[in-house]
Amino acid sequence: MNWASWSDFFAMGGYAFDSSDGGGFGGGTIGYNWQAPGSQFVFGIEIDAAGASIKDSQTAIIGNVLFTAEDKINALGSVTGRVGIAANAALFYAKGGYAWANNELSLSAGGLTVSDSHVHSGYTVGGGVEYMFAPNWSAKAEYMFTHLESQTYTLAGIAFDSGTAEFSSVKVGINYHFK
Repeated sequence: MNWASWSDFFAMGGYAFDSSDGGGFGGGTIGYNWQAPGSQFVFGIEIDAAGASIKDSQTAIIGNVLFTAEDKINALGSVTGRVGIAANAALFYAKGGYAWANNELSLSAGGLTVSDSHVHSGYTVGGGVEYMFAPNWSAKAEYMFTHLESQTYTLAGIAFDSGTAEFSSVKVGINYHFK
């Protein structure tokens, strides 16, 4: 399969889920891979972004009032480097780099809702496998661990620290390679 060179630009669309908070996200990736002629080593960079609905909510009754607090990641993305080993049409890789997420925290009670949102920054690491099933097409599956730093949120005039956030995700996708 001489078309299984991994040196090219590519774009990906896919879907993933997070098991810790619940929810999903879908988006796209662009990137570039480089593979020296005759080498099995592949080096690359990827930039991805996704709309998300990863959330956790808690409800409590205080007095006779129902309170609901919701923590929701609305969007996320990363800029990562990747290094891999090509075995003909398969690429096994590890990757890591910068990660971000737009998070919204809201509190609802008695028909009123207050909310605040911030972008959290951090890092992501993981790896996966990609298989080139046609000259310009590949499928991939990867696992990523993400750690995001804390932000200060203000709800109804009260400021508090969100604490760090960590979650794992599994992505699947189809890439088109621009050769």
